[in-house]
Amino acid sequence: MSEKSWAVILGASSGTGAAIAAEVAREPGLHVFGMHRGRYPEQAAEVERQVRSTGQRMVMLQADAGTAEGAAQGAEALLAAAGPRSVKLFVHSLASASVGHFISGTEDQLHPRQLARTFETMAHSFVYWAQALVARDLLAPSARLLGLTNPLTESLLHNGGAITAAKAALEIYVRHLALEFGPRGHRVNLLKFGTVMTPALRHVYSPEVLSRLEEAHRRMNPAGRMCTVEEVARFVSTLVGDEAEWFNGATIDFTGGMTLRLLDLVLNEPGRASSPPASGK
Repeated sequence: MSEKSWAVILGASSGTGAAIAAEVAREPGLHVFGMHRGRYPEQAAEVERQVRSTGQRMVMLQADAGTAEGAAQGAEALLAAAGPRSVKLFVHSLASASVGHFISGTEDQLHPRQLARTFETMAHSFVYWAQALVARDLLAPSARLLGLTNPLTESLLHNGGAITAAKAALEIYVRHLALEFGPRGHRVNLLKFGTVMTPALRHVYSPEVLSRLEEAHRRMNPAGRMCTVEEVARFVSTLVGDEAEWFNGATIDFTGGMTLRLLDLVLNEPGRASSPPASGK
């Protein structure tokens, strides 16, 4: 890896993005450029401290990375700090979204502005950043671009329709960009992992709901627990290496089998039959 190689982490101040920023800095010769909206200033400062403790450079920009304007602003700052052909890894870890129902007739019915913002941040901005990085010749040889998703596209959450739809759009963007970037030698993939405990999750749900969430995942996951942001971060760092070069246009399943037991849990709830009836007889 070149001495001037950089990792760009959007949403680097907290949660999964923060863990990825701290982990990839352990890779020899990989500096870190992070962006965040300023909601978690203390955590952002801690991420900077962790990265610099490895001996790598760290640039943290406070701005909204989830818009076309933010992508242009971030790419300009990155070009000034790192120079052309410097970005080895780009990770899109943005979680600004709205929960609610499409049809409810109540205050939790999603407004068009909420839908637009969710798609802008969680899907469209991935394309904005791809365009901004190419326009400024920022991608290093064999650069890796990575989006993050979850299993909600397989098992729906009643008030998560906007997020699920945006993640579905993100998957299509990733696959098309894999086609367009392939001849240039770059790789574009999507990493799907299960629920992890983050500040964003704690902001949305009460402590009581979070407790039920952890218990549900203990029962649901074959490993008997939730995934951690550190586990996700360690896996992301492996995607930088030559061993992962053939991944392209892939949705990489890192859920730990989170959805495998859903039918079993429903059918074996107290008061239900212990096994489903035989079929075809």
